[in-house]
Amino acid sequence: MSRLPRDERYSTVAIWFHWIIALLIIANLIIGIGHDGVPALRALMGAHFAIGLTVLALTVLRLGWRLGHRAPSYPNSMAGWEKGMAHANQWLLYVLMLALPLTGWLMMSGPGPHRPMTWFGLFNMPFLPASKGAAGFGHEAHGVLGWTMLALVVLHVAAALRHHFIRRDRILVRMAPVLDRG
Repeated sequence: MSRLPRDERYSTVAIWFHWIIALLIIANLIIGIGHDGVPALRALMGAHFAIGLTVLALTVLRLGWRLGHRAPSYPNSMAGWEKGMAHANQWLLYVLMLALPLTGWLMMSGPGPHRPMTWFGLFNMPFLPASKGAAGFGHEAHGVLGWTMLALVVLHVAAALRHHFIRRDRILVRMAPVLDRG
């Protein structure tokens, strides 16, 4: 397989943003969804919050980068509906990368006794101004959005693997340069 031309692949910066954020999201999905049933994961909820803030910050930077750098075009062999679904999934993932950390932060900011919210113990984060109702909304939204994120991640990974192993096109290679160092 020959190396993809520069205009058919993502930039190195975009690739780094993608994989770092992806790993952080997977870690947070495991902690967030599993913490009720696995006591060891419950002990990581402080890290869950810090990871969420990291995803939020990196997503803002990633969106800034993305708005200034065009993504490679999809191959002509993809049907219009496939391109539309891919765009929708990607932009919904961006929305959730912003909304999940913000709803978690809102949830933790409600009135009452607070545990300190720190970024990996290095510094404290401020509480958002949140009523009991806003914090409750944050809690409910965070749970629903977490499950939605899991579904979108599974769909995203399944589509990438379908392109790579079944369609045998270069979609996955555009974001995984280790597969395309020729």
